[in-house]
Amino acid sequence: MTTEPLTFDVDGMGTVHGRWLDGPDGVFVFAHGAGAGMDHPFMEGLAGRLAASGVATLRYDFPYIREGRPLPPAIGTLPPVARAAVGVARKRASGRPMWAGGKSMGGRVTSMAEADESLGVEGLIFIGFPLHPGGRPSTDRAAHLDETSCALRFVSGTRDRLAEPGLLGTVADDLGRRAEFHRVEGADHGFHVLVRSGRTDDEVLDEVAAIVAGWIR
Repeated sequence: MTTEPLTFDVDGMGTVHGRWLDGPDGVFVFAHGAGAGMDHPFMEGLAGRLAASGVATLRYDFPYIREGRPLPPAIGTLPPVARAAVGVARKRASGRPMWAGGKSMGGRVTSMAEADESLGVEGLIFIGFPLHPGGRPSTDRAAHLDETSCALRFVSGTRDRLAEPGLLGTVADDLGRRAEFHRVEGADHGFHVLVRSGRTDDEVLDEVAAIVAGWIR
């Protein structure tokens, strides 16, 4: 599998750097979380597993990563980057089913773009949706999901401090039949598991990849 670097321009944001990893059965536009870019081992590991399962990925850095800033700007400034990335992926998809979303903040940003105006994808996949700040349970960050029009898929760890499982389950239930929620037993927000769980992080990543690939295919 060969990863192809690419760039694309976004009005008002400059040049965005991305990586394309091909696959025959579908395409996932895969945005990173707030604290690490597209080359984080989780991002690379999941993209590689998806490619092995037949799913292409376009992952990309929000511009603040390349600028060396430790924290993202106001989240409302980022949806145009997600929308542009979907446009780039669509030109390469050649009729393959397209999904978009990402890890944590990346999924939230993509859903904000979809809520503003349809991205024209089959659905959105949230890998650790950041439903609320740690220790402050709330569903306010999910309110905009009512404005989306596509399928919604959530995969989240049962130890995720940014998405209390009961609350996230309620969000998915309230969205109706277009939403599904897969719980990863024992995983935290970074999809790490404790040694005493009897599983490794690699095994958890295998599980996440299998679920995501299955939804896309």
